[in-house]
Amino acid sequence: MRYYSFQIVIEKEPDDTGYFAHSPTLPGCFSNGATIEEAKKNIREAIEQHLENLIAHGEPIPQTPSLVHVEELTVGLPA
Repeated sequence: MRYYSFQIVIEKEPDDTGYFAHSPTLPGCFSNGATIEEAKKNIREAIEQHLENLIAHGEPIPQTPSLVHVEELTVGLPA
């Protein structure tokens, strides 16, 4: 078995109560879920299917250097 690592991004859906998940390394590979945990489970399945499709078509599996740090930053500006 060979293992691959992918960064995923989970964002709150702007128009409903769910969450949107995607991997910057795999354009076009995305999923969603009602909770963060469900979105994580669903994006894992989507990535597995995406990789199986790449392999079936003889395409390389993209890998990118690991993200070092991600955080939210709030900046205030005078009104």
